[in-house]
Amino acid sequence: MLALSRRNRYGINVWPAFVDALASVLLVFVFVLLVFVVGYFVLGDTLAGKTRALDELGRQVTALAETLSLERARSADLQSRLDDLATRLQATLAERAGAMARAEAAEGAAARLRGELDESTARIASSEEEVARQKQELASLQADIESLRQLRADLERRAAELAATVQQRDRDLTASESQNALLEARVNLLNQQIAALRDQLAQLSAALDLARVEAKRKDAQIADLGERLNIALARKVDELQRYRSEFFGRLREILGKYPGIRIEGDRFVFQSELLFPTASATLTPEGQRQLAQLAKTLKSTTAQIPDDIDWVLRVDGHTDLRPINTVRYPSNWDLSTARALSVVEFLISQGIPPNRLVAAGFGEFHPIDKAVTPEALARNRRIEIKLTQP
Repeated sequence: MLALSRRNRYGINVWPAFVDALASVLLVFVFVLLVFVVGYFVLGDTLAGKTRALDELGRQVTALAETLSLERARSADLQSRLDDLATRLQATLAERAGAMARAEAAEGAAARLRGELDESTARIASSEEEVARQKQELASLQADIESLRQLRADLERRAAELAATVQQRDRDLTASESQNALLEARVNLLNQQIAALRDQLAQLSAALDLARVEAKRKDAQIADLGERLNIALARKVDELQRYRSEFFGRLREILGKYPGIRIEGDRFVFQSELLFPTASATLTPEGQRQLAQLAKTLKSTTAQIPDDIDWVLRVDGHTDLRPINTVRYPSNWDLSTARALSVVEFLISQGIPPNRLVAAGFGEFHPIDKAVTPEALARNRRIEIKLTQP
């Protein structure tokens, strides 16, 4: 009895301390669980935002792919137009070669070839316009390629930023042991989406490289087409120069023996007194006889020029520096122009085609002798005839 009383007096009651410790552990566990739940929801919201960003990026890539498809279609259409243009140019050159052969074989078919020359010239002009338009379309395509290149760089930068963010989230998820499997699955999904995005970027880069190569090839085709056009035009000029030399030599032989007709450079110069009375634009009988002989020579000489070579006979009227002021001719401009027109109209009446003649009046402003002697004034009063291009 005494021993029991002693044990009750000195014994320890552990029940209240055990309850307090258990309550403290429970509170800590609840707090940790609450922190984990809050972190889980914050992380889930962040991942949802990144998922939305990836979806938006996917839509942008889809739009970019559609844009690239449209550019490919435009490039194919441009290639088709260039091929058609090359075909038409080859057909034009073939037709021109055939026209030249027919002109050399049968000079009597010159009238029929005139229409073919006009058509060929129109096609060459159309080809030049088409080349200019294709150059504009090519410049637009190059601008679009540059825009796509900038968009690709921006997408690569955004993909790199997104990859860095995913890697940071991956490290944060590794620190959390719970829910690891779910988070790893989401990270794997993000990595797959990034890989798909990179594949699309690689395809876009390849398409841009292909478009760049296609643009360079079209530049070369346009340059080649321009060179061919320049060669054709240069050949026309050379042919006209050759016939001009023959024309000039023939007229030199025929007209060089007549008094009052001078040969200066590539022009035949008729003194005005040989053709017109003083202060008049009416041809004298002697002037008409001289011009009739000239027209006869012109018809026989120019008939040898093929119809695919465009040429005109320019008639220039000049006066001396003495002014004129009559009712019919108020100035030297009017007198020189009227005389040139009189010569042109007479040549037309002698059978020279009107589309091969040009009349121009220069007044007193282009003298060949600047002296004021009677001889110099007489030299400056003149009619000049020159074979040239229109």
